[in-house]
Amino acid sequence: MPKKVRIPTPLRKLTNNEELVEVNATTIGEAIAELQSRYPGIQERLVDEKGEVRRFVNVYVNEEDIRFLKNKQTPLKEGDEISIIPAIAGG
Repeated sequence: MPKKVRIPTPLRKLTNNEELVEVNATTIGEAIAELQSRYPGIQERLVDEKGEVRRFVNVYVNEEDIRFLKNKQTPLKEGDEISIIPAIAGG
């Protein structure tokens, strides 16, 4: 079953301005790969050259930070909502 991915405004130009897209992945890593296959260029904005989620990108599954779960191996189940939130620096 599909899981919903909430796309932040800065990345919507890659998703044809869609705020919510669906994926059929079973882990966060698979979700990122599926997004990349449908929206080329999105993966490089989410993960670094080592394949890890970038420090300034926060990914949540049902409001829980994946860094406190299993990172890219965080399992997904039916009805989950994934939120991608770029960190904002201020001063």
